[in-house]
Amino acid sequence: MLSLMGLVAHGQTEASLAADTIALGDQTTLTIGRTGQYPSTDMLSQGGILALSQSFDTASGTQTTVITSFEPGTHYIHYGPDDSLALTVTDVVIDSADAQLRDIAPLQRVPYTFWEIFRWVLLALGVGGVAFGVWWLLTHRHVVEQVLGTAAPVDTRNPYERAVDNLEDLRQKRLWQAGKIKEYHTELTDIVRRFIEEATGIRATDMTSDETVEALSLNTKHLTLDTAPLRDIFATADMVKFAKSEPLPHEHEASMQRAASFVESLWKLVKPQEDATPDKEKKEATDE
Repeated sequence: MLSLMGLVAHGQTEASLAADTIALGDQTTLTIGRTGQYPSTDMLSQGGILALSQSFDTASGTQTTVITSFEPGTHYIHYGPDDSLALTVTDVVIDSADAQLRDIAPLQRVPYTFWEIFRWVLLALGVGGVAFGVWWLLTHRHVVEQVLGTAAPVDTRNPYERAVDNLEDLRQKRLWQAGKIKEYHTELTDIVRRFIEEATGIRATDMTSDETVEALSLNTKHLTLDTAPLRDIFATADMVKFAKSEPLPHEHEASMQRAASFVESLWKLVKPQEDATPDKEKKEATDE
């Protein structure tokens, strides 16, 4: 019985194998006790032996090591300078007479489960929901802004009122008085161009000064519109922007006055005509 368990007594050292014969790749345990020195896994891993792990029982003073081997034959486990145990490792026997070589089995398609399909359906619905939400927000931005109270107030002013207010705002900025001459004349001509575009439909913001004057003259040729003030405004602004000219103070004020006068003159000619028919006359016409 002692030989089967691989029990060895040498001085104060005891060592035993749970099994002294194992199959290739199987495991057994080596138990060592009653010694003042215990071998490490590195010390035991030699000669075809591989020590996998160790544990120590302080109560009994024994060390247990899990042993394996991947080399067939008899191996000696050296757990001390002069102490060893024999471990026999048997190889896997293949009966060549019955062995048959077979082709590798072809790949087989595994059917999808309900949860796998349902997961992709949920993902598609989620992506579609997010896309629809983004589209709705982009196409109904004004609704969202009204609900959140962040919508910009609606500008109910007509082109003339807007231009007059913008000119007054520009006057209050005192740009040319602060040395910002180019900024002053650029903003002044931009106000006039936007007014022309809103009042007549001429794309003045995309035209040069000469093109704007010519287009306005053609558009209002049946009206008595004096375009001389507009030419003077554009000429002064072009000299400032492109020739770096510095007009005199009264010339800055003159451009502002010409702009206000031109805006008023053009609006009188193109503004929508209000129905001046008295309410009484309207009622009588309706009754008839």
